Amino acid sequence: MSVMIEAENVRFTYPGAASPALDGVSVAIERGAFTVVLGHNGSGKSTFAKMCNAVLLPDEGSVSVEGMDTRNEELLLAIRQRVGMVFQNPDNQIVANVVEEDVAFAPENLGVPPDEIRRRVDASLHAVGMDEFVTHAPHLLSGGQKQRIAIAGVLAMRPDCIVLDEATAMLDPMGRREVLSTVRRLNREQGITVLLITHHMNEAEDADRVLVMDDGRIVMDGTPKEVFSRVEQLRDTGLTVPETVELLDRLCQDGMPMPLDALSVDECADAIANALARKG
Repeated sequence: MSVMIEAENVRFTYPGAASPALDGVSVAIERGAFTVVLGHNGSGKSTFAKMCNAVLLPDEGSVSVEGMDTRNEELLLAIRQRVGMVFQNPDNQIVANVVEEDVAFAPENLGVPPDEIRRRVDASLHAVGMDEFVTHAPHLLSGGQKQRIAIAGVLAMRPDCIVLDEATAMLDPMGRREVLSTVRRLNREQGITVLLITHHMNEAEDADRVLVMDDGRIVMDGTPKEVFSRVEQLRDTGLTVPETVELLDRLCQDGMPMPLDALSVDECADAIANALARKG
């Protein structure tokens, strides 16, 4: 795969802060991949997300989007067209009183012709499963529906990548499922690069790659199975592990050897059944 976003030795400190929010981050996000960044509050994950489309700029090092340096002001519009961001609170992203007008807002500001805007609005709402809400008032929608409208607004700009910065944090379980299902489908069916910033372990289970941040650094990098099997290291960063891994780890501590890379309920059940069969 080619590189979508690349950070090289990025350092960044907020004004007045005693320690850096990012402390030497180097990573390449591959085009078309579904990458999840995990970390406790203050780990640097949201700061890193904002670097990915030049909401923030490095103090040292560099960030590039498809080879474009985010510090080049002349490239700022092109960068933000390629990398769209969805933030934590959907109410802060909705600017219009009608769903279709909200989705049309960004393309209108980009000078897209009206006929093309209509096509983009319809296609974007269809992509997130919100066709029937085209003339609804956003304030009457659920949190999950509002976040899907926010994603549709980003899609209308035709981005290559979507960064979701704690976009499910304020949603109930049903809303989180709606949003995750939407972005996973966009990744699989349209090849859109997804960078999901979260502290919910279960949201990372189907990712292609998981990055774990702590104290402004990337401390773990691998597939979900590789990362979640390192239970003690995750705990040392202040994170929990998926419930299935937690169960298998406890069984290991009780003297029943178990694989720690069984993430789904079915995999977990099979691992326990196999262990019991061996025990005999």
